[in-house]
Amino acid sequence: MCRGADEKLGQDLVVLDLRELVNSFDVLIIVSGRNDRQVRSIVEEVERVVTRDCAVRPLRVEGLTAGEWVALDYGDVIVHVFDEAARAYYDLEHLWNTARVLRAERA
Repeated sequence: MCRGADEKLGQDLVVLDLRELVNSFDVLIIVSGRNDRQVRSIVEEVERVVTRDCAVRPLRVEGLTAGEWVALDYGDVIVHVFDEAARAYYDLEHLWNTARVLRAERA
């Protein structure tokens, strides 16, 4: 999943381990795109890479039409792809600030 975001130059990628905090999923991946086109591009590449490498498709995709905040639900892994303004507004890293960080790359 991270590889797909990396391929499309996703920014500020963070992977949080939420197993100790919630029961509904294990990992939250957060990444940003500079604009709606890049957000969509990141989402498409994440889907392509995961389908190719793991033969898994998302259970749900929300927000693709607007392109400001897209959520990909893979069951145990949730991927949020934001534009910069939406990411700053919703600030999921702050919401889950007690989660163990598995990967963090800030541009």
